[in-house]
Amino acid sequence: MYSFLNDYSEGAHPKILEALAKTNLEQTAGYGVDPHCDRARTLIRQAIGRENVDVHFLVGGTQTNLIAIAAFLRPHQAAISAVSGHINVHETGAVEATGHKVVTLPSKDGKLTAAQIERCVVDHHNDPIAEHLVQPKLVYISDSTEIGTLYTKAELAAISEVCRRLNLILFVDGARLGSALTSDQNDLTLGDLADLCDAFYIGGTKNGALFGEALVIANDQLKPDFRYLMKQRGAMLAKGRLLGIQFESLFEDSTYFDIARHANQMARRLDEGLAALGVPFLSDSHTNQIFPIFADAVVERLERDYAFEPWQKMDEEHLAIRLVTSWATDEVQVEAFLEDVKKVL
Repeated sequence: MYSFLNDYSEGAHPKILEALAKTNLEQTAGYGVDPHCDRARTLIRQAIGRENVDVHFLVGGTQTNLIAIAAFLRPHQAAISAVSGHINVHETGAVEATGHKVVTLPSKDGKLTAAQIERCVVDHHNDPIAEHLVQPKLVYISDSTEIGTLYTKAELAAISEVCRRLNLILFVDGARLGSALTSDQNDLTLGDLADLCDAFYIGGTKNGALFGEALVIANDQLKPDFRYLMKQRGAMLAKGRLLGIQFESLFEDSTYFDIARHANQMARRLDEGLAALGVPFLSDSHTNQIFPIFADAVVERLERDYAFEPWQKMDEEHLAIRLVTSWATDEVQVEAFLEDVKKVL
């Protein structure tokens, strides 16, 4: 059985394993203050094009989201998210367990708009009982989104303008940022994210690392004491160099972007091949997640040889499934899947 279930089914890119093995017997300081973490921070700052950003290494996406959001908000404040946002549907209430409500807004494409955000905040401030309600303060978006869609630079700039005008914090979940930045439809850069957002993270777990996310904080007001909060919530890894070595390996050349581009290319081949067979899709994704819609009988047949996630029931006889490609996806297996779909259809 071949898996299109997610982009972290495999271990790590061989370059990372080689670096971890090579440095295995080094003796370094712990908790992310070692030379490898320092160099990784330098490389990430160079990729962004800014020296005045803080970079923190954390283990996983949920951990990064909950610690960052809890650190950035006061106790009475809430995060705004698309209803499909990861913090709302896939993190077991992690953000709300910190005491911060997630205020959800409807979205068909996984994205928020500047107009939606402004309306949400203005309605709150105009409510005569506003002080009895949680205060929307942080805007949480994902790029790419949970259904594979992208924010354009114009869309992000519009959201940024609203956030700055209304004194909101803009935070970007970048679990699949590599896939977003290397999409053939993308016009954003790491530098744009640092300019337009208060904080964002660069996902490693879903792009070739064994584990790890690099949180970038651009807003000076959000920087103080963040390491205290990491430690308090169990996120300060004693063997912190394991995170540094991985991001050092990914960013010392173009590896991070090269392997994300491969994942996108494999998804595009699946997308184009299925479209040629007349298969419809749930969303217009140009990243490494695609959501084809099949009859239930077709899904049942494909499940014998392939792993994937049932995503959304479309009607009594049709189901949207999620296919995810990764840095390690085998092109031979992609072609085999398309041939099998052709036979079943």
